[in-house]
Amino acid sequence: MYYSRKRPLEDIPEELTAIWSCTNKSCNGWMRDNFVFLVQPTCSLCNSPMEKGEKMLPAVANTSPTQSKQ
Repeated sequence: MYYSRKRPLEDIPEELTAIWSCTNKSCNGWMRDNFVFLVQPTCSLCNSPMEKGEKMLPAVANTSPTQSKQ
């Protein structure tokens, strides 16, 4: 008999999340708004400017006490 050690995947709740997306068409860089440290961030992959948008993502809370945008 076969016993798998894998647990069934739990349903992770998703929510509409504010993100920053890279404006460079050849770059797929993006980041969550609540993990950004600058008011107007640049892409960490290609250093292009980023634009604000929204995306359906799993819910994640940023509990960092030093989260302030400069």
